[in-house]
Amino acid sequence: MANATPVRVRFCPSPTGNPHVGLIRTALFNWAYARHHKGTLVFRIEDTDAARDSEESYNQLLDSFHWLGFDWDEGPEVGGPHAPYRQSQRMDLYKDIAEKLLAAGHAYPCYCTTEELDERREAARKAGRPSGYDGTCRELTAEQKSAYEAEGRSSIVRFRMPDEPITFTDLVRGELTFTPDNVPDYGIVRANGAPLYTLVNPVDDALMGITHVLRGEDLLSSTPRQIALYKALIELGVASSIPAFGHLPYVMGEGNKKLSKRDPQASLNLYRERGFLPEGLLNYLALLGWSFSADQDIFSVSELIEKFEIEDVNANPARFDLKKAEAINADHIRQLDVEDFIKRCEPWLKAPFANWEPADFDEAAWRAIAPHAQTRLTVLSDITANVDFLFRKEPVEDEASWTKAMKGDPVALLTTARAKLAAADWNAGPEPLKEAVLAAGEEHGLKLGKAQAPVRVAVTGRTVGLPLFESLEVLGKERTIARIDAALAKLAG
Repeated sequence: MANATPVRVRFCPSPTGNPHVGLIRTALFNWAYARHHKGTLVFRIEDTDAARDSEESYNQLLDSFHWLGFDWDEGPEVGGPHAPYRQSQRMDLYKDIAEKLLAAGHAYPCYCTTEELDERREAARKAGRPSGYDGTCRELTAEQKSAYEAEGRSSIVRFRMPDEPITFTDLVRGELTFTPDNVPDYGIVRANGAPLYTLVNPVDDALMGITHVLRGEDLLSSTPRQIALYKALIELGVASSIPAFGHLPYVMGEGNKKLSKRDPQASLNLYRERGFLPEGLLNYLALLGWSFSADQDIFSVSELIEKFEIEDVNANPARFDLKKAEAINADHIRQLDVEDFIKRCEPWLKAPFANWEPADFDEAAWRAIAPHAQTRLTVLSDITANVDFLFRKEPVEDEASWTKAMKGDPVALLTTARAKLAAADWNAGPEPLKEAVLAAGEEHGLKLGKAQAPVRVAVTGRTVGLPLFESLEVLGKERTIARIDAALAKLAG
């Protein structure tokens, strides 16, 4: 669908804690929408909450976006015509707007105490009435204001909502109407003069010319308030139009509850540390409320950009499925060029992940085994346990694997396998090694699967891993035979 007005969308997180996947899904949809329409993505930092915001979290946001491959047209590091893009640096601007809203009668000082508000809300609930602000300070006279101030009361600034329904067409949910009794007057400036989200967010959107606000469903209830504020800002000449709104579905976690940033599986850092590919994670997150096509779940970032439209987002909650995320990531790992795969595995082949001495790492062996490893990984961090047998002087001692594999008469099987492997042609690839173990198994009435299990554990220390015979080929004849000998000694001891 073509847009007559150039698309300008924004992503405006608060720097509080580690980025979570719901936030990244929102950023992804905004980014994809901007790129699809060849529009502008504004990256803005909402850091007006000094008690919760931190510079560390701000830097984590930037680092996370770079890792994911997001770019932006205006914002931190790139600047732009509406700088600064950190709200903490725009406070004078918000103060000026608040004063203009007060002067024009769109806002008013409210002297109600917290205790009075709580008391009146409780009374309204008991009477079955809406429990929002009841308008006590809406029409105060100058004398009443002076009397409150003489009492030593402080005031917040409250926006005056219109006494009429507010209707808008949500790009995801269709036409929505909010009645006045469900959208009461609301605060926009604290008693200490600090502006609230309810003011700074729409003011920045207005000043930065945002045309489409794509955000989470949890913010839907604030939209009629912001629309009323936009109308006031248009009247004041601050805004030129009201943006289109699209509210993205909730992401649900375990127990069909909304995925919270406190849930372990919500943390973006978890996926980075496990070795998800950015393109694999973005592929999965795009499917939380949107689909590429009925028969294709795996797609590239460029394919996502080509097809993404906000109108195609489903309004129903989306369930976060870790197993599906892992499966999609595994597909993206398999699609990598081998050299790219080798490079991306590098962090997990070094301290603190590697369980071998750095001097024992063999680059040639790693390169030889990499194509086989690439077909088996779910996440990049899996590589460490899959290749450590190549770089350790002795394989990992996994007693559970040992007990599982060394059943029946493992001594006889390993003795026969050792002899046949010793006689095999190690220069002819993995096939002669497979034939040797197969023949050993046949002598003892075992199929290949049963015959190779003791060999695998003797050589690699684990019951599962990379293709066995390709692994033996890379490990080499001398080390393979030595490890079988060590296993036989252990069995004898």
